[in-house]
Amino acid sequence: MSETVIGLLHPGEMGAAVAGCLTARGLEVGWVPDGRSPVTAGRAAAAGLTGVLAVSELAARAGVILSICPPHAAAECARAVAGSPGGFPGIFVDANAISPTTARQVAAIVEQAGASYVDGGIIGLPPGEQAGATRLYLSGPRAGEVADLFTGTALDARVIDVTPGSVAASAVKMAYAGWTKGTAALLLAVRALARAEAVEDTLLAEWALSQPELAGRSAAAARSAEAKGWRWTGEMTEIAASMAAAGLPDGFHLAAADIFRRTRPGAAGGAADASVDATTEEVLRLILTG
Repeated sequence: MSETVIGLLHPGEMGAAVAGCLTARGLEVGWVPDGRSPVTAGRAAAAGLTGVLAVSELAARAGVILSICPPHAAAECARAVAGSPGGFPGIFVDANAISPTTARQVAAIVEQAGASYVDGGIIGLPPGEQAGATRLYLSGPRAGEVADLFTGTALDARVIDVTPGSVAASAVKMAYAGWTKGTAALLLAVRALARAEAVEDTLLAEWALSQPELAGRSAAAARSAEAKGWRWTGEMTEIAASMAAAGLPDGFHLAAADIFRRTRPGAAGGAADASVDATTEEVLRLILTG
């Protein structure tokens, strides 16, 4: 096992950008091309990743494995690593948008295979040229080792707790996204209500007078829902579970999950020049028709 080899599951937009920070430092980052799309393969190539035949090979070669995938796949990725012959004696970093409860379940899966678990939570857009614009919160006894991998990169890795068993990073992610993405869903819902009751123009006029930023924010929410609603559905469900586990109402984010579930990628045709109005129109139509 080489500590200079990092495994990545999987190179989506965020995962590829995070891995690109590591390859830019001269570290080798491996991934598993089998079953992945040409788009994913393109991202991996652009980030300088090295393809391997299977997750088991990744587990045998890597000292650290990063799991950056949709929330519903977090446990599946952990089981794939844990099921490798010989297990995985390295550091497993789950940087997915999952609840503290799910994070503990993931930790139990990989720790049974011999891994050290580090909890992670990413806030911000995929890291690019602007250093510090994206943060990776980390918790767990070996969180500092993971943070060190990103020294001098565009990703700001911050250790917030080194207590054994800590899932503080996931808790931060849930609380933060509970506001940012939860309010995006709420904006779309209230605008859809106004449209259903034929008062949308009046609402927009009132927003212009008293809340001038909301029209733009609702349009941005529509664009995000079109592109990422399929992924945010699971994230809202995880936030709802976090709320329930803390004795708080979970209905806010179960409703948000339903709003995002009603949208779909390419709602406005997927064209690069699709207008804000066209995207908003179609997303609102999809929300109202269920």
